[in-house]
Amino acid sequence: MTETVRQFTVGPDDDQVRLDRWFKRNLPEIGFATISRWARTGQIRVDGKRADPADRVSAGQVLRVPPGTALPVTKKPRVREPLDAEQVARAEAMVITQDRAAIVLNKPPGLATQGGSGTFDHVDRLLDAFAGDDQPRPRLVHRLDKDTSGVLLIARTPGSAAFFSKRFSGRSAKKTYWALVVGVPEEREGMIEAALAKQPGSGGEKMHVDVENGQPAKTKYRVIDRAGNRAAWVELQPLTGRTHQLRVHMAAIGHPIVGDGKYGGQLAFLTGSVSRKMHLHARRLVIDHPQGDMIDVTAPLPEHFAATLEQLGFTESEGDVAPPAPLKPPPAVAKKQAAKAHAKDLRKERRGERRGRGEAPAPRKVGPPGKAPPKSKSASRPFKPAPKAPKR
Repeated sequence: MTETVRQFTVGPDDDQVRLDRWFKRNLPEIGFATISRWARTGQIRVDGKRADPADRVSAGQVLRVPPGTALPVTKKPRVREPLDAEQVARAEAMVITQDRAAIVLNKPPGLATQGGSGTFDHVDRLLDAFAGDDQPRPRLVHRLDKDTSGVLLIARTPGSAAFFSKRFSGRSAKKTYWALVVGVPEEREGMIEAALAKQPGSGGEKMHVDVENGQPAKTKYRVIDRAGNRAAWVELQPLTGRTHQLRVHMAAIGHPIVGDGKYGGQLAFLTGSVSRKMHLHARRLVIDHPQGDMIDVTAPLPEHFAATLEQLGFTESEGDVAPPAPLKPPPAVAKKQAAKAHAKDLRKERRGERRGRGEAPAPRKVGPPGKAPPKSKSASRPFKPAPKAPKR
């Protein structure tokens, strides 16, 4: 433990995070109560000014930390067993592309994204292969089902993880899946809207359509090609991110994904030599990059899926269309994002302002720029005196 005041420079990955969040990332041994006390007594300073735990820090700012703290944690103790050479090679073989912010993998079918009860072989376990001695451990920002293959985005740093997570939750990322389904949908393209909920008695392992109590779910589909009335090759775009959404929606309209016995039963398996593995593949991902560019990645098909397409007479190149534009967030989400951006601008304008005793507060800005504050109902009504009591 140090007995002297220390100064730290906020890094790019901590840009615009709350001050208490900065401590959690860099000095996790300091509790929130201590941070609050230091802030209340003026011992924490950002660029020489007093700071509150809720204030957001910017990259390049200098943070003053009082005595009694340790050096920032640059490498957390690793409790996992080290990967062997075969596991490292397996992880590296999945890489489609990578840079300083992200690693894009082509997850094979049968490999879980995260561990669980009795699951020890998963993508998250293999991410140690990309963690250097002086680098943070990469982290997951979204998931694919165990039997679903395709594009899986991994964030290299805490900052890029926060950036990508916002894009997924705000629905500005566009995901395109390929699937082989039993039978052929009547309409060549359309929208499936069916609310989903956990199926009672399944322990949360299975979903079902629940119009009354389920969460809204939308899936856009397009038939790419058909093999008579036996099967269809479809493109699927989830406009929401519910568990097993694509699988439940296709089964709900009577066309389960080939190999998905969980939701299609025996109907989901085609006769002949068609593989019994699930034919659902995350083909493409289009998402913003933290540096302002765009990530647009396509994942090659797994062997069993490619073999089935060839067996049914489909041509793989016919499935890819012109580069899609990222989805626009819903109006409510866009309005919320605009409000956050406006609040962020106000914080930047007022950063460092401190009011002394007896000093009048600065005028507040209410609502988006260019709009006057809403008038209260009482201010818009003329004052009327109370009626006088009648004389007796």
